[in-house]
Amino acid sequence: MTDSVTRTGNLWSAHTADLAALGEKARLRALTPRRGIDFASNDYLAMSSSPRLATAVQKAIARGVPLGSGGSRLLRGNDPEHDALEEDAARFFGCESALFFSAGYAANVALLSTLPQRGDLIVYDELVHASMHEGLRLTRATSISASHNDVQSFDDAAREWRAQGNTGRIWLAFETLYSMDGDMAPVADMARVAERHDAVMLIDEAHATGVFGPDGRGLAVGLDGRPDTIVLRTCGKALGCEGALVLGPRVVRDFLVNRGRPFIFSTAPSPLVCAAVREALHMLADEPERREDLCNLVTHAERVLAPHGAHATGSHILPLILHEDARTMAVAATLQAQGFDVRGIRPPTVPQGTSRLRISLTLNATCADVDALGAALADALK
Repeated sequence: MTDSVTRTGNLWSAHTADLAALGEKARLRALTPRRGIDFASNDYLAMSSSPRLATAVQKAIARGVPLGSGGSRLLRGNDPEHDALEEDAARFFGCESALFFSAGYAANVALLSTLPQRGDLIVYDELVHASMHEGLRLTRATSISASHNDVQSFDDAAREWRAQGNTGRIWLAFETLYSMDGDMAPVADMARVAERHDAVMLIDEAHATGVFGPDGRGLAVGLDGRPDTIVLRTCGKALGCEGALVLGPRVVRDFLVNRGRPFIFSTAPSPLVCAAVREALHMLADEPERREDLCNLVTHAERVLAPHGAHATGSHILPLILHEDARTMAVAATLQAQGFDVRGIRPPTVPQGTSRLRISLTLNATCADVDALGAALADALK
């Protein structure tokens, strides 16, 4: 037994040391159960527990829709529910086509690693999600970061690249609502940059879909259907389900089906999830009061939490930057012990020196809950 323990320790010594170093920096992560009032999830419209979604799944089971797909979409995994969801989504968002992925991470990796070609340029916002960075790591195109939400920085990068004699396609990659800062991109200005440079926009609407725009169609609404626009809309946040939809020209869908390795070599998403997402899209149109209630909650929360340092962003994400990793986690632990599920966010998820509480507003909390959180936060910050 001793020899076995010694051998195991030797095998994993580097990993053990790495974990210990994370612990010393107050950056060691662990999985914890959900408990307390929800100020952490992305279930912005509280649709994940909706009886209407549960009923949609029950009806799908009753009509014989299977839980598992049984294979990739290119094998036997292509269920009629996948096709029905993609047709409904394309119609709902006003696009030529849609393609459903099992997760937004896989979809972003597929987009960035597959569509831009050698000789192209990708200009991306410096704060885009890790999934985009992974796609950038795999791409054959050249990539350059632009300053966050700085339209001029995007424009300058594209213009300078052209001035060097490059003739490839330019791609602009950005999010419409940033999940750690809660701020919004200047979408209309970015569209003008795309027009000026004959560029294609890769737009991530993960945190805006369902919450903003007519019928919850996001902050990029109005760009759908344009030949220079590809939009990723996740289904595991405001829609309360899981997976992600890539919406754009049909040629993009066909190219991803033929060349997108994260799509080709993954088991297809559950057909039951497709049935749930279809119902979620109908709910966005049928239940505008959810967005109205969230908007009212945001207004109230900004008034209550801003005096304690939370940044009023105009969105449902309010960051409270505490800078130090250890202090951030200590304050989060204090709030959690009092029944508020507020999580601390540290590097590398956010830039060095910007550790923060990410206060996420959802309809799983009330104005009274926000008031109680404000009082608890005032004590925890002393």
